[in-house]
Amino acid sequence: MMAKPVKTSRASIARNKKAGFNYFIEERFEAGLALEGWEVKSLRAGKAQLAEAYVTLKNGEAWLFGAHVTPLSSASSHVEADPARTRKLLMHRREIDRFIGLVDRRGFTLVPLELYWKEGRAKLTVGLARGKRKRDKRAAEKDRDWARDKARILKHKSAS
Repeated sequence: MMAKPVKTSRASIARNKKAGFNYFIEERFEAGLALEGWEVKSLRAGKAQLAEAYVTLKNGEAWLFGAHVTPLSSASSHVEADPARTRKLLMHRREIDRFIGLVDRRGFTLVPLELYWKEGRAKLTVGLARGKRKRDKRAAEKDRDWARDKARILKHKSAS
């Protein structure tokens, strides 16, 4: 008798679309989030934004700044909901120490990429990134346009 494969559900909550445009993403890491009850309810309703968010390392801990979680109107009335509060990221000590070295010495930055559910827990994909310059963005746009034109030409030829 064989063991059943474990199903891992991964439902996306929010995505930082500008991160790929503004940064070269070198590596991706998964981090947990320390959340309050009302935040979990809001995330389940899909009320989160990562557009202005960034990750900072302070006192050997990783923190998510600027992520906006809109409180639901049905949220608890006795809790003061702060939509832009700083949230702690849950990561292994070795990963955080490695990030500290890369960010301080090599000029990398930590960018939140995607917020999603994994096995009932909210997770955040953090990208180790290097900033793009204007010329890099133009080159990427040129490559994207050429790929689109090439696909259009190939589609036209195959239809003929």
